[in-house]
Amino acid sequence: MQAIEITAFGKPRVLQLGQRPRPEPGAGELLIRVTASGVNRPDVLQRKGHYAPPPGTSDLPGLEVAGTIVSGDAQAMAQTGLQVSDRVCALLAGGGYAQYCVAPVGQCLPVPEGLSDVQAASLPETFFTVWSNVFDRARLQPGETLLIQGGSSGIGVAAIQLAKAFGAHVIVTAGSDDKCAACLALGADHAINYREQDFAEEVARITEGRGVDVILDMVAGSYVEREVRCLAEDGRLVIIAVQGGLQSQFDAGLVLRRRLVITGSTLRPRPVAFKAAIAQALRDKVWPLLAAGRIRPVLHSQFAAADAAQAHALMESNAHIGKIVLTWTP
Repeated sequence: MQAIEITAFGKPRVLQLGQRPRPEPGAGELLIRVTASGVNRPDVLQRKGHYAPPPGTSDLPGLEVAGTIVSGDAQAMAQTGLQVSDRVCALLAGGGYAQYCVAPVGQCLPVPEGLSDVQAASLPETFFTVWSNVFDRARLQPGETLLIQGGSSGIGVAAIQLAKAFGAHVIVTAGSDDKCAACLALGADHAINYREQDFAEEVARITEGRGVDVILDMVAGSYVEREVRCLAEDGRLVIIAVQGGLQSQFDAGLVLRRRLVITGSTLRPRPVAFKAAIAQALRDKVWPLLAAGRIRPVLHSQFAAADAAQAHALMESNAHIGKIVLTWTP
């Protein structure tokens, strides 16, 4: 099969089209003929040598795909209602930048009705991440207010739509007026251009000093100090990336007085059973919303798989709104 290999750690040009043996599914796994592969920030980190795949997984980048089931564990498929030739999208620990990949059955979901494979390939990594962190870990409730740092990112556009669908108020930050407008069009109640406004001051103004209940943070670093100030009593801060740096300082007294929770997670190394539970929650609660058109994938660009370097360059430019996807020809 063809696959996109990381030939050395470095700039996007190190991504090269190569040949690999087609993988074989093991117990509890499916073999998927890949039509489309989602591009995500962790892929960029892996390409640079900063995010190694978990032990025992493929060294190829790619955490989400969509395509058709070729073969697999028949008993495991029967338990989830899947069968050979079904169109599915899947969350992977690696190996998605290839014409074929294997995935645990529990991390595979049917392509939502009415969606293309390209659209479906943009779903797993972001929707699994948002559901696990915003709804499971941070316990966002209807009527609460969520602040999303980076509202126009792949994670951001999913978080906006999910939070609104389940009755929350949403404030986002973004780096341009165009990105803010895109977030508002997706349903965000307020958008803050962080290049022109201090998000902590704006949150205080918007909430009349109360603060927000949950913050989804992909920046960390110096943002944490202001985020702690932004939280209402019993507020929850969830850190899912550290693009702004690993070190943070904040007022611990506020954490005590307001009974705040500061937490975080990474999804890639978690056990299959953990991810399968998220998949089931998405299938029950979110997939019907996608089929009904109440939530929709937001695609910025698609590239032929051979042009993966261009896709990575676009992601690193931060000029995109929504998801970037690679496509494979049969």
